[in-house]
Amino acid sequence: MRHTAVKALAAVAITAALTTVAAVPAMADPAVTPAAKDIVGVGSDTTQALFSKFSTDYNATLPATDTTTPRLYSWDATGTTTITPKTGGASIPRPNGSGAGIGALNTTTNTTLDFARSSRAAQATDPSTFDFVAFAKDAVTWSAPTGGHAPANLTTANLVDIYTCVKTNWSQLGGTAGTIKPYLPQTGSGTRSFFLQAIGNITPGACVTSSPEENEGTDPVFTNLDSIFPYSVGHYVGQLNGHASGSDAPGTLTLRSINNVLPLTPTNTLNPAFAGGSYGRVLFNVVRDGDYTANTTQGTALRAIFSPSGWICGATGRADIASYGFLNLPGTGCGAIIH
Repeated sequence: MRHTAVKALAAVAITAALTTVAAVPAMADPAVTPAAKDIVGVGSDTTQALFSKFSTDYNATLPATDTTTPRLYSWDATGTTTITPKTGGASIPRPNGSGAGIGALNTTTNTTLDFARSSRAAQATDPSTFDFVAFAKDAVTWSAPTGGHAPANLTTANLVDIYTCVKTNWSQLGGTAGTIKPYLPQTGSGTRSFFLQAIGNITPGACVTSSPEENEGTDPVFTNLDSIFPYSVGHYVGQLNGHASGSDAPGTLTLRSINNVLPLTPTNTLNPAFAGGSYGRVLFNVVRDGDYTANTTQGTALRAIFSPSGWICGATGRADIASYGFLNLPGTGCGAIIH
């Protein structure tokens, strides 16, 4: 299969404005242990809720009497410490985040895992035999508690100063006096990796705490009015759209501007102008090239789900992407592959 380089994909607006919808679980491990033939993934927290929806909708297209076509399942980033992704497969530590998911894909075979959800692009340390298949657009900004001491806007230089501990008080950056408390998501998080790269590929300073689960504004640490935390804009919009439950919710955190560009539109969707800048990112599903191109039942199923003509890039998949807060890629972008 020919591999197409994914260029800087322009952000495209989604047409669905924020509406009132019934709250549904944002996180859900498979209700059954998937069969050995099924297509099963792990990894990114940012896209786990969307993949629960993908799983429900894709599997609904297959008749109950169809016992041969692989179904789609996705395991959450958090939950029990150990999971058995497939019947007959190995039990593994639950991968929490993009990097952890890609690592698990590298140490298993398709008897255990078929893909990893990734909110970051390929890195030099990733196996060259892995295909990163694009499917949506997101962006990352910074968040802070409502009523806290942070200003409404920070520049990239401000963020560098905060996360390298050069500036330590909000009064130095246009906010109210208070000692800045910078947080980063857990190690292995694609959001963490992307954010640090976006602000200059920095090494965090000693004042930075790495531990909160990404995209969970409900963490008790954010009762600190001086806190700052990177956040997926798309995931945040999905939470506002009712795709939130338990700890997977914004809590008191609100999204803030970078370089005077708002991350949200007036209708609380991901701002295409923000996603089109340096804080915009493409979302991927990572597969083993040998599996993806194979003339096997699983290879056919992988292409039927992830390829440009696959289910995710079709009408229902694109509607799910918009509902869960992300931007749809242009037709030539969805399903494009890089290494």
